[in-house]
Amino acid sequence: MLLIAHRGNTLGPNRARENDPSYIKEALTLGFDAEIDVWYRDNQLYLGHDGSMHKVDIEFLKTPGLWCHAKSLDALNIMLENDVHCFWHQTDDFTLTSKGYVWTYPGKPVNNKSVIVCHSIEETQETAASDIAGVCSDYVGFVE
Repeated sequence: MLLIAHRGNTLGPNRARENDPSYIKEALTLGFDAEIDVWYRDNQLYLGHDGSMHKVDIEFLKTPGLWCHAKSLDALNIMLENDVHCFWHQTDDFTLTSKGYVWTYPGKPVNNKSVIVCHSIEETQETAASDIAGVCSDYVGFVE
């Protein structure tokens, strides 16, 4: 089971640190994967949920364990051209990541390639016990 720290969060939301490269590295060091939000503007890559906040380079995005959520078409194109594990979605039922995982909207059917986003400790723990590929949550640190 892949446990994916949503924006680097492992024990609950931390808005001040989400998508910060040092915070992402902490989650990876703890053994989690991490989902990050990627923007491209002015020929530069950035992390940030609602906009471009933390400048990064393409090599950072190639770090094993990262799931890069493109927040713009330009970001998606750059990442696809550079073999970065990435995806684009908004409210789609299913989105295929560049490595063949099925990023699945909550409440939709699943299979063993599905990754589900969970919004509470209980939901994260319950979903992590399912026969799916992974769980993305702010609460992955609560999964045993």
